Parts: sequence; structure tokens; C-alpha cells
Amino acid sequence: MMFFCIINVWPCSYLIIMESRKILFLLIFIILSLVAFQIPVNRIIGSNQNFTCFELIAPLGGMFLGPLLGALSTLIVRGTNVFIARQPLDLLTIVRFLPMMLAAIYFGMRGKKMAIIFPFCIVLFLIHPIGRQAWLYPLIWLIPFVATLGKKRLILKSIGATFTAHAVGSVIFLYAFGLTPQIWLSLIPVVFIERGFFTIGIWLSYLTINTALDKLANIRIIHFLKPLANQNYLISSKFFKSFA
Repeated sequence: MMFFCIINVWPCSYLIIMESRKILFLLIFIILSLVAFQIPVNRIIGSNQNFTCFELIAPLGGMFLGPLLGALSTLIVRGTNVFIARQPLDLLTIVRFLPMMLAAIYFGMRGKKMAIIFPFCIVLFLIHPIGRQAWLYPLIWLIPFVATLGKKRLILKSIGATFTAHAVGSVIFLYAFGLTPQIWLSLIPVVFIERGFFTIGIWLSYLTINTALDKLANIRIIHFLKPLANQNYLISSKFFKSFA
């Protein structure tokens, strides 16, 4: 009888520990993301807003917490920032939550299911009258599409995550603000520089936070967080030799 009780209780205890560590890390990650949101990186052309360091770490939640909790963390951060900045919570503001939420889902999802996001965005861009005249612009998203179909590497996931945010954000921007075909075409070289920066930033941010989490989790009181650290992506000579 006692044996069966232990069998029934153990899975419940395990699930409680799993959920507790994720909730604790979710809270830590939200605070870290809110701080990052306040650090501007570059102005978004065509608007009075900036890219911030939030774009560098928002996708990471998907890898640490899983796609759904990762998306939830970005939703909470974006919603909190809207409240702090006293921005109007209209339909456009809510829709603009999507780019980073989907980037977190992409970064945390295994397999190649998210590859569909890129041809979908290309089609949405091209059926718009202005987008049709700037048809060269959405072809950029073939790069992350191919990266998604490639081998499972952190740098390729970083490319896919930042371009997921870019593709979805560009389509939303096109339908909301239009701009001219000339502006969209002139942005192509900017996109390569900008997304290259965010790719390296996401890659390095994950390696740094993942390694720090692994080291800090050696402390007894937070040792239960250690399983959240991916042992395949720790900063070490062995990791960097894998690129050789």
C-alpha cells in the first residue's frame, strides 16, 4: 500500500518542483527583460520608437522556459512597459506584442515547424499594394527559412528568432503605416546590419545567461534551477572548438 502511495506522490512532487523552478526563473527573467527594455539600441526607421536590448534577450525565454512560457514572459514585459509608459492599449499596440512573442516561441521550439512563418510573411507582404512594389525586401526572409531547415545550431536558431521578429514586425508595420516602396527597398542593407547585430547578440546573451545560470545553480539554495541550464551551450573551449 505504501509503495503505491509513493508511486502516486513522486510524479506530483516532481511536477511541483519543475513548475516552481520555472515560475521563479520566469519572475527573474521578467525583471531582467524590463531592465533591458529601458536600454535603447537603435531607432526604428519610420517611427519614433527604438529597438532596445529587450530584442536581444526576449527570445531566450523560449529556450529556458519552453515556447509557451517564453511567449508569456514577453507578453508580460511588453504589457508592463505599456503600463509604465502610459501608452494607449489599442489594437495596434496589442498586435505589436506578436513579433517578440513569436521569436520566443521560435527559439524554444524543437523541430522545423516554425519555418512556415517566413513564406507566410512573404505572401502577406507581397499581396499588399506597396509591398508588391518592394518585392525584393521580403526575399530577405528566405535566409532564416533556409537556416531553420539546417542543422540544429544555436547560431542558426538565433538567426531564425531575430528574423521571426523582423518578418512579423515588418508585415505589421507595412499594414499599419505603409511607407513607400523606395523606403522599404532602401532598408535592405540596414536589415542585414541590424539583424546581424541581433543574431550575435541573442547568441552571446544565451551563452552568457545559460553559463551564469549553470554556475550560480551550484549554490545549494538555488541548485534546483540547474536543470534549466542547457549543458550543450556552456561557454567553454570545448564549445568553441565545435565550430572548427
